[in-house]
Amino acid sequence: MKKAKLLIWIPALTSLLIAGCGSQQSPTAGAAERPEVGVVLSDVGLDDQSYSDAAFRGLAKSRDEDGILFDYRELDQAGSYDEAFKQLIEKDNDLIIGLGYMVKESLEAAAKAHPEKQFLIVDDKSELPNVASITFKEEEGSYLAGVVAGMTTKSNRVGFLGGVESDLLKKFQAGYEQGVKAANPAAQVKSTYAGDFGDSDLGASIASKMMKDDAIDVIYTAAGLTGVGALQEAERQGHYAIGVDADQFFIAEKAVVTSMVKNVDTAIFKAVGTFNENGGSFPQKDMVFGLKEEGVGIAPIRVANLTPQQQEKIDELKEALISGKIAIQLP
Repeated sequence: MKKAKLLIWIPALTSLLIAGCGSQQSPTAGAAERPEVGVVLSDVGLDDQSYSDAAFRGLAKSRDEDGILFDYRELDQAGSYDEAFKQLIEKDNDLIIGLGYMVKESLEAAAKAHPEKQFLIVDDKSELPNVASITFKEEEGSYLAGVVAGMTTKSNRVGFLGGVESDLLKKFQAGYEQGVKAANPAAQVKSTYAGDFGDSDLGASIASKMMKDDAIDVIYTAAGLTGVGALQEAERQGHYAIGVDADQFFIAEKAVVTSMVKNVDTAIFKAVGTFNENGGSFPQKDMVFGLKEEGVGIAPIRVANLTPQQQEKIDELKEALISGKIAIQLP
């Protein structure tokens, strides 16, 4: 079962894939004038039930509403990020997107070799003039996730499980830890990293150990498919969990109280729209999406029953983050 990809989203994604491929292979009349966008997905690829799937949805929306054509490459499919970017450049895409900080080295190499091409990196920044960026204030959404964890824990011990330790994941961790303390100063946070985004069995094993050895009764996962395993383990053990990137309630419906929603789909849809409206360029090189820009947030709260006073507190803290009254300390 190791690294198996869950199939629960496959029908929806399959229809998107068929439609996406169809638009590439059988363009309608006038398609020559339609912008073409290529994307290199993150290392886990489609059906990760969070990051890559969200990016794909954003491009599908751009196709359906704005008429773009799009193509994509997965690491398993291309063999390497270098090859993935090479293939999309050869396809003469107008905009080439790299999803995740792990693609930066390959994306910048391609951008240097093709200064006439416009690139866009998600979750990192570049000094190159032909590379724009999308970054998120993950710490803001994670802060609200931490508030929920602090309110719902019974043991006053909550956990954070990250994928591969990085500056990006440290933002998730910092926001979560500070949100927990804002809601429940008595709560303790145990944070750890799996070193892998694509191993659901590993995530389940780590979560089980945290629950057994550290009395964790709420766990927040920012670890892709590895995190999916942790969510399911929380359900098996009768504990609460918090998902990431997308609303992951369906993965463990007896455990997932909420999810830190990172609207990669919304950000990519808006960025591609801006690119089109400005004749194939970005007026703002570095685009940042936080709570104010609806780039991050939390999914509806389910499973646990919060009091009206607790919900009011969440709303107050959200407004304080948006206004700048609360400043999250980053590492």
